[in-house]
Parts: sequence; structure tokens; C-alpha cells
Amino acid sequence: MKHFTIPIFIPQQGCPFQCVFCNQEKITSRGHIPDVAEVDNIISQYHFSFPGGAKHVEIGFFGGSFTGLSMEEQEKYLRIAQSYRQKSMVQGIRLSTRPDYITEEGLHLLEKYGVTTIELGAQSMDEEVLCQSARGHTAEDVEMASRMILAHGFRLGLQMMLGLPGDTLEKAVFTAKQIIGLGAVETRIYPVLVIRDTKLEEWYHEGKYRPLTLKETVHWLKTIIPLFEEAGVEVTRVGLHSSVGLNSGKELVAGPFHPSIRELAMTEVWWDRLEQITKDKRGARCEMRVHPSQYNFAIGYYGKNRKRLLKNFNKVIFLKKAGLKFNELQVEMTSHFENKTR
Repeated sequence: MKHFTIPIFIPQQGCPFQCVFCNQEKITSRGHIPDVAEVDNIISQYHFSFPGGAKHVEIGFFGGSFTGLSMEEQEKYLRIAQSYRQKSMVQGIRLSTRPDYITEEGLHLLEKYGVTTIELGAQSMDEEVLCQSARGHTAEDVEMASRMILAHGFRLGLQMMLGLPGDTLEKAVFTAKQIIGLGAVETRIYPVLVIRDTKLEEWYHEGKYRPLTLKETVHWLKTIIPLFEEAGVEVTRVGLHSSVGLNSGKELVAGPFHPSIRELAMTEVWWDRLEQITKDKRGARCEMRVHPSQYNFAIGYYGKNRKRLLKNFNKVIFLKKAGLKFNELQVEMTSHFENKTR
């Protein structure tokens, strides 16, 4: 079954804080706050653009701290989303918010309107990193909010960032393990970018902050993503969505932005697995079977892993095999080596 999310962006609404990395308008290229009629139109247009067949469709409210809006404003948006769910045109409603904006009263409201998934911007579970990033909440707030969300029967998503001020790979691994331990069923991983008109831009120009390089980011990701895979936590997104501002460089000052950053990282995740099995082996043929969703990752970005293997094998074949686990690899090698034709 294919999954689709209809994104409704409500930039900077409901959030009085200004984290050092944040400028939602420039990140999303959306400064406009949609009214009820516009939201209704967005949902309708997306819905009729989806292909036929079995699918799971969600409406997602992103871009700000949804539960920081007034109850009246939340109801205004949720009422529209619920009407589509009641007509079975969508199967879920999700929203993103801050961990310190979760209350019992607010959760009851979300239950009333059929919200299914709540994503919290945890960003880090290290207190020093949260403080330096001016998040305005603590790791304990994340823990408490997560328990409340799960107690009310919602699906829990926890987002994290890589390379915030004061962050290290060890702290990022700690955050990932905490996210797993708190019961999240999904996560999004966002490497930090230096966006124009943020405190981080000021620090960058003053030499007080250095973003991760793309190479460092790929290394961090290839260390962290397998932790989530092994725990059964779905990684729904890696890196910011491409936008006009980011793609053109107009709003991006510095940082590891790459439109295929997940594929870069997963290429290295799979190379670690492939190299471990094929290291020091040579032959005429090497055939690998992987889960269909991992097929492109295993071959590698622009065929990088296939090219690596062709140094030792005359022929390298990747096949999709349903029924395998996401991280499972079946390998069959022909040991007799034949000289390659140059």
C-alpha cells in the first residue's frame, strides 16, 4: 500500500521561541498563513492528484507548533481535516509541535478531531545542546510529553537534528537511543543548515559555529540510521525538503544540504554490509538479494556500491526479494575468477 501525506504549512504559528537555527519562512518558502478555504482547496487538489489503487493518505499540519495555536484556531483546521477522514478520503491526521506544548486539555481536543500521529521536535536529548540552541524546553519535557501522547493512544514521532551547537556524534547517538526508548514509531533526522536571518548565521560569520561537512553528516547518518532500523523505528525523512530558496542557495548560507542526502548515507550503510561479506573475495559473479525498498540504496548513489564491487568481480547483480528484512542481505558468489575485458 502506498502512503501519501497532504502537507499543510502554517509557518511560525504558535511558537514564541526563536531557536538559533530556525527561520520557517525561508526554509519552506512559505510565509503565507492559509485560511480555511485555502486548506480545504489544498486537501482537495492533493487528493484528486493521487493515483488509484490501495493507499493510505494523511493530512499533516507542519511548519510551526500546532498545539501552540489557540484552541479555536486548532479546531478551525482540524474540523476540515476531520471532514475528509469521516468521508474516508483520508485515513490519518498528523501534526508537528513542541514537547512543552503538550497538555491533557490539548490532547483531548486532538482526540476529538481524530488526530492519529503527533510529532515532537525533540531535536536533541542533551541538555547542553538544547540550551545552546535556545530551544526553550528540556529533555525532561520531551520525556513527559512522549508519555502523555502514548497514554492517549496516539502514534508518536520524535524528530532530531544533527550538528546543533555543542553537538557531537556521541550525543547524537544518545539522542537516537533515547528516541527509541521513549517509544517513538517514527523519526525525522535533520542535519543543521545555516539559514539566512538566523542567530546561527550570525555565529557562523563570527566564527562561533561550524556546521557539519557533507562527509561528516553522511558518517553521522550511517551510524545513526541502523540504530532506528534495528529497533523498528521508521525513518520517514532525512534532511529538509528541497525548496526554491535552498536549491538556489538564496536562503542557504552554509551546511550539508544535498537533495539526495538520504541516498548518500544509505549507500554507505549498505557498503558496510556489502564490504563485510565480500571483503578480500574475488570472482566471476556476485549476486545480491535485498528488500525491494533497499534496492537503490544497496546499488548506491549513481551506482557507487556496484562500481566498488566490480573491482573484485566480473559481474555484479542486485535483485529485489520480498520477504527479506530491511537490513537483510543474501549473497551468492561464483569463486572462479575470470579476467575482465578492458
